[in-house]
Amino acid sequence: MTDLPDLPDADRRRLREAAFGLRPVGYVRTPYREPAQTPIQTLRNPDAAGRVEVFPEFAGGLAGLAGFTHVWLLSWLDRAPAMPADGRVVPFLLRHTGQRVGVFATRHPARPNPIALSVVRVEAVDATGVDFRGVDLLHGTPVLDLKPWEQGLDIPGYDQGWDAVRGLRGGWYQDAPVRPDQVLPD
Repeated sequence: MTDLPDLPDADRRRLREAAFGLRPVGYVRTPYREPAQTPIQTLRNPDAAGRVEVFPEFAGGLAGLAGFTHVWLLSWLDRAPAMPADGRVVPFLLRHTGQRVGVFATRHPARPNPIALSVVRVEAVDATGVDFRGVDLLHGTPVLDLKPWEQGLDIPGYDQGWDAVRGLRGGWYQDAPVRPDQVLPD
């Protein structure tokens, strides 16, 4: 991909020094108070209940979310350990071997920007938040954003005949005139 244009040195320096002003849209309520108690992934804890409490100024953003069976939670791991200087960590699934790999090849919480990406099952949406199942976050973790999960957009090579995802609701995406799994003509 070397034929793609690069940024001038000044723009690269500007980006390296940039500080982005992220602010939470809410926080999660979970039964987990200590990192060691928290499951490593939502699919390893699919039935545990949690809730996203959305701050009042963002409550209007919940409109239409009840039409989805799953949602992506982007959160800030405010209690995560610092990333090692060499960028290598021991992932949970390799802890018995001690093998270290680059943090970008893992879902380890010690990251340059401790942003978590969790796909959770929506149980209910009300005026102040979302009840969900599939917890992998500590109680009080700040939520940066919620985004709807839709199989036609989030599964590479998705085929409508896949039994495992056939019954999942994709909200308004499934009612749109052009479906996310359709290829548009040129």
